[in-house]
Amino acid sequence: MPVEKQKKEVLDLLGNKKKGAAKPAPAPKKAALDLLSPQRKKNPEQEKGTPPTELPVEQTKTPSAPVSKPAPAPVPAAGITPGSTINVKAPVSVSDLSALMGLKPFKLIADLMRMGVFANPETLLESDQVAALCEKHGFTYERVKREKGAGVKAPVEVAEPEAVAPEAEPEEALKVRTPIITVMGHVDHGKTSLLDYIRRTKVVAGEAGGITQHIGAYTVKHGEHTITFIDTPGHAIFTEMRARGADVTDIVVLVVAANDGIMPQTKEAIMHSKAAGKTMIVAINKCDLPAADPMRVRTQLMEEGLVPTDFGGEVECVNVSAATGEGIDDLLELLCLQAEVLELRANPRANCRASIIEARVEQGKGSSATVIVQSGTLKVGMPFICGPYAGKVKTIINDRGESIKRVLPGMPAEVSGFLETPNVGDELVEMENERAARRLSEERVEEQRRERLAMPKRSRMEDVLAMIGETNHKAILKLFLKGDVQGSVEAIKKAIMDIKSEKVECEFIGAAAGPISENDVLLASSSDAVILGFNVKAETNAVRAIKREGVQVKIFSIVYELIDQVKDAMLGMLEPETRETTLGHAEIRQIYKLNKGKAAGSYVTDGKMLRTAEARVLRDGQVVFDGRMSTLRRFKDEVEEVKSGLECGIRLADYDDYEEGDVIECYTLEKIKQTL
Repeated sequence: MPVEKQKKEVLDLLGNKKKGAAKPAPAPKKAALDLLSPQRKKNPEQEKGTPPTELPVEQTKTPSAPVSKPAPAPVPAAGITPGSTINVKAPVSVSDLSALMGLKPFKLIADLMRMGVFANPETLLESDQVAALCEKHGFTYERVKREKGAGVKAPVEVAEPEAVAPEAEPEEALKVRTPIITVMGHVDHGKTSLLDYIRRTKVVAGEAGGITQHIGAYTVKHGEHTITFIDTPGHAIFTEMRARGADVTDIVVLVVAANDGIMPQTKEAIMHSKAAGKTMIVAINKCDLPAADPMRVRTQLMEEGLVPTDFGGEVECVNVSAATGEGIDDLLELLCLQAEVLELRANPRANCRASIIEARVEQGKGSSATVIVQSGTLKVGMPFICGPYAGKVKTIINDRGESIKRVLPGMPAEVSGFLETPNVGDELVEMENERAARRLSEERVEEQRRERLAMPKRSRMEDVLAMIGETNHKAILKLFLKGDVQGSVEAIKKAIMDIKSEKVECEFIGAAAGPISENDVLLASSSDAVILGFNVKAETNAVRAIKREGVQVKIFSIVYELIDQVKDAMLGMLEPETRETTLGHAEIRQIYKLNKGKAAGSYVTDGKMLRTAEARVLRDGQVVFDGRMSTLRRFKDEVEEVKSGLECGIRLADYDDYEEGDVIECYTLEKIKQTL
């Protein structure tokens, strides 16, 4: 029948389609094998039973077959798996911790955000945060150093670079370096004019006026010698550098006008130079003026404790004139001679160290600083650490504005490549590589954060105690005195200096009239001194500096209170003296075991036993214990004292090693009031 035949053909056609849909299933596997082994040849006989029309379908599906394979799970770094122990020293950055765990940094950042911490890959994590993250991801955290051969690659701990003194360097490695000179003096005494004259006539390259002024230091040539001058606006930078521990200057040139003599700022400059312990040379300027009186200046110097060589002292004085050039060559010759006497030498091959004398931020250039190299050689591309921040030397510009590749010891230069603007007095130190510099920077930033929480410990009048190593050494109380008028200052200073003592000595690092300034605070901070004020106030900047530096300031309105406070402070500095008085002795005749420790059944042979007194145990004449008595009993009663000829029970604090025949000696200690 035609209808049934057609129906049968339709059913057969549908059955063939169903069979064809089921057969292509193994084709992706075969295609994947062919993809993994391209050199393998296909066998047509193996493909029998697959309709030819289905082959194009297989080929179109083959490229998509690898997509269906699951992606391999990330393998933790260094073979670490959940449950392993992670040894790392906190603080550690998020990126370093994620590398140790074998995770992406963003996963740890997401966990930290749930913990309420907003972080980035460079954020440093504390121990508790690291422990929480390790626990969350199934790791065990131990804050210990990694043992040699362990599987975890912990951050390498970078040691602080140590400074090597020139005398510790090999003799053959030391070379003569350029002396570093700081010029100080009162305003309008010709300090700037003197420096300008030297610049015009003594620039190293012989280019008159060709020096670049903005770097704050420059080098001049005198004969065969080279001299580096620090161009400062006074002694503020000098004090700031010393307050931060820098010691750059070799010689101080004190400029005094021959027609004015010593002025207040001149006295401050003298105090700063004395506190630094630097060699001082006095340049008596403006000697060409009719009113000049160099001899009067020399006499005034003696009043300040500086005895010129003309009067048999050690301070060199030179008459100069910045207007005519008189005496300039003599001054430079004297500086070169003094540098030879000081034997200034450094090792140019040592690890580079340089001091920051000025820092700035310029648009388009970033942070840069003027440095003076102390040892080693500063080179372009050198990784370094400066203060808490790491960096890499990008450019070096000398004092004439020329780009150079290296700087030798004693020479100034402007350096760029700082991540942050450094502070005046910070030390730039060469590092082995950039990674080590970054590691050390992280440690210093963390240490700086902790130090900000605590104020610096400075000298206080109540508790200053200088170390007295030998009998000929005295305890020294350093003072800085500011008064309302010069007469009061001199009177107070004389009254304090008249206080005589064989063990304590008062030393004034400065005494002047006027309010307490920021510069006074910095000087007291660098010298570890106490500031005394009489009828004066502290300036606004000084108040902020006092809080920042932690310097003790005491202000008085009655002179006798001030002097009495100093006397009390000097008494407080003396080592306390005590007098020992023996009260009695008791012999141990029996030892009793108690629930807690032991007790000594004793017989008082002489004197008395006092419960609140000190006690020591003597065995064969030797002291085996010295401490306090904790319990004294007569039978079962607690008593305050037991007299000679009576028996008692004694327990000593933290001591149970009693033996029969031991002697307990009871004594008291009495503090003796000290007198100057």
